[in-house]
Amino acid sequence: MSDTVASSVATTVADDYLKTICQHTEWQPEPITPSQLAVALALAPSSVTEMVKKLAAAGLVDHRPYGAITLTDAGRTRALAMLRRHRLIETWLVERHDYGWDEVHDEAEVLEHALSDRLLDRIDAELGHPTRDPHGDLIPRKDGTIIRPDAVRLDAAAAGTAGAVVRISDRDPEVLREIDALEITLDERVRVAESPSDSDAVALQRASGRTIVVDASVARAIWLAV
Repeated sequence: MSDTVASSVATTVADDYLKTICQHTEWQPEPITPSQLAVALALAPSSVTEMVKKLAAAGLVDHRPYGAITLTDAGRTRALAMLRRHRLIETWLVERHDYGWDEVHDEAEVLEHALSDRLLDRIDAELGHPTRDPHGDLIPRKDGTIIRPDAVRLDAAAAGTAGAVVRISDRDPEVLREIDALEITLDERVRVAESPSDSDAVALQRASGRTIVVDASVARAIWLAV
């Protein structure tokens, strides 16, 4: 890689792209398309196209015109390092600074680019080397190792499916607040009950025996390990 190309992608913007591409396939197998990446980053498609070309020239992504975008080994290593930073910071803010889990994402987006590796290692040690963040997203180890449980999104789970809540998406803070109000938490064991046939809502039976009906937006944010 030439120094010119390397410097063109040594930016916080490039890290955000790589992190978003990586996150897209964490809990489902389909690679991200340029249009999906543009939506996820809230950017114009033309801007995304130009940046993806730079990332490809730098050997960080593979992409063919009109095709999906995938990370190279180098791109994945860099993306996992950023995910580790982001998720450790979110955990630190919740556990040590009394942030709500619906408040930490934007703060971590800023801090992940500012903290030194030394301080990040101190935070990791202080927290006892956590393996997941407040939303259940897994924190990669320093070597990039990450092991995910077999999980299904709640809105795709068949009636009768039972399991533990292992992930709650932090994409929408309002949904997180709804989940807070329902008192659904990580590791809670639940069972999918028969849902109303005329609705996209999902009926959920809790360990107490109580059944609640959650909106589709909430069901799309919850993953069960089965």
